[in-house]
Amino acid sequence: MPTDALLDSFLTGLAPLAPVAVWAHGSLAGGDYQEGRSDLDLIVVLDHPVTPRTVWRFALLHARLRNEPLADRLHCTCLDTADRGGRRAAPPHLGARAALRAAGHPGHPRRAAHLRPGPARGAARGRPAAGAGGELAAFVVRDQREFWRRAVDRAAHWTQDVWVDLGLLTFARATVTLREGRLISKREALDALPGLGAPGEVVEDIRRRRYDDPVPPAEEWIARRARLTRDYLGPAIDALVADPGFAPAAPSRPGPGARPRTPLLTRRRG
Repeated sequence: MPTDALLDSFLTGLAPLAPVAVWAHGSLAGGDYQEGRSDLDLIVVLDHPVTPRTVWRFALLHARLRNEPLADRLHCTCLDTADRGGRRAAPPHLGARAALRAAGHPGHPRRAAHLRPGPARGAARGRPAAGAGGELAAFVVRDQREFWRRAVDRAAHWTQDVWVDLGLLTFARATVTLREGRLISKREALDALPGLGAPGEVVEDIRRRRYDDPVPPAEEWIARRARLTRDYLGPAIDALVADPGFAPAAPSRPGPGARPRTPLLTRRRG
């Protein structure tokens, strides 16, 4: 399968960098991966500082794979473990989305909130990701307040499918994470949206485009969908981040012998 072949090539190319771990996240890790439609989201963890040469080697690896099937959907974020928590971002996010933010695409850095266990047709190696505790809640609140809430006020964004989809799905995932301490897939987020009061017409539009054969939308629907989405998301995000129960807590670290929140994803073949 193209996904397996691309991931094998990427992991082989990473070998000289001796990564501590490679984690899958997003749809690839969440059990909702659809070949040819979903992105291949990976996090590479190194145990040495990331230098300009390291960034160059990552960029070279992406360039070597650029003609492989699905290569335009391979996105890699690199972390180093110099602060012992594995949280320091290293080079900028590498891959096809590196330039999308400037083009009006919500392709900002990968969201740690969506790193999760689950079946993957890809690969992951090395140490599992430790539980984030209060840091995760703080991140989710900040992401909703500082990125998504501001984006709601930019009307032009919401005529694009990608903003409607990610805006609503990210809000549902953030809500479930804060209320229940769970990390959910996009499919689960889509199922949760009606119960969160999201406009049913828009939820069904997302479902149809994601899982069925999409029909090009009419201009009238695009405008109506944008209005419905913004009218819902603005107040919904305001209420979520204003809830005192979701105030950022002090960072917590797992004690000795604590079970990691995100277990190692095992590599599958065949």
